[in-house]
Amino acid sequence: MKKYILKRILISIVLLFFVAMVIYGIMRCIPTSYVEKMAREKASLPGGKSYTEWLAQLNQIYKMDTNVFEGFFSWIGTAITGDFGESWQYNVPVVAKFKEVIWDSFILAFITLILRVAISIPLGILSARKQYSKTDYAVTVFALIGISLPTFFFATVLKLVFSIQLGWLDLYGKVGRFYNQLSPFGQFLDIAKHYIMPVLTLTLVNIGDLMRYTRTNMLEVLNSDFIRTARAKGLSERVVINKHAFRNTLIPIVTILGNTLPGLFGGALITETLFQIPGIGYISYQAMVSGDIPFTMFYMLFMALLTLGGTLLADILYAVVDPRVRIS
Repeated sequence: MKKYILKRILISIVLLFFVAMVIYGIMRCIPTSYVEKMAREKASLPGGKSYTEWLAQLNQIYKMDTNVFEGFFSWIGTAITGDFGESWQYNVPVVAKFKEVIWDSFILAFITLILRVAISIPLGILSARKQYSKTDYAVTVFALIGISLPTFFFATVLKLVFSIQLGWLDLYGKVGRFYNQLSPFGQFLDIAKHYIMPVLTLTLVNIGDLMRYTRTNMLEVLNSDFIRTARAKGLSERVVINKHAFRNTLIPIVTILGNTLPGLFGGALITETLFQIPGIGYISYQAMVSGDIPFTMFYMLFMALLTLGGTLLADILYAVVDPRVRIS
């Protein structure tokens, strides 16, 4: 196991290097440029330098006057030491801005993950147990709606109902206008109130795939010979489902749950942007739009690292949930 993990980590490091190179090349080629934006703003000031002069000076400051390969190796040389530079958009170190906003995304994603597992897996098992019944059809339709409709649709419907028509929740933001005047407990309730619609949106669009996956794999297990043997021994249906069938269903489910790691820390870019929650997804979107290369590079590399880590975690968990699986 140790050799396997070490081998995967070494492979991941090589992959991260080439992923970073590709991302940096793409970032240098995008039409949106923070340097050009700043040069236009400074050139518009009275008594200032011309746009061309400012552009040349800023390109030299941010090392944008070199070719892509020189710029990449210059960036990665400092990134290895943990210094990812200063964000052009937010004028603070990239890592400092990341630490400031990551927990909002983590809390939002963690609550969503708990609700997703608590809703999807029991409903998927229930649907499989009552195949072709009204319950099965209802769960299937509910799952297909969640899979088919986009995030912005659910977000718009929730805003229309709870914010515009009922007036219960605010349309945007993490806190209300009177947040600073509230007690600590009141501030906690205010933040929780603003998280209701983003959590509902993320839950609705994410439960369908896990629900259908659980149902499909549970049906396959329930039709296995060892399940018929367990029932023939006189075991209760509860023991057959929970002890025998569900354990064998866990293996494919672990694949999906292992790949949720990027979502836990990577932020829900669309949802956070729609509700203007200042998490890593929304902040990264603003950085990408403005052409903030240092922050975007860090975010994309961080997402690649989480994806590789999630895949490795899923592989290791196979051996945990199924003793027949061994990694050599």
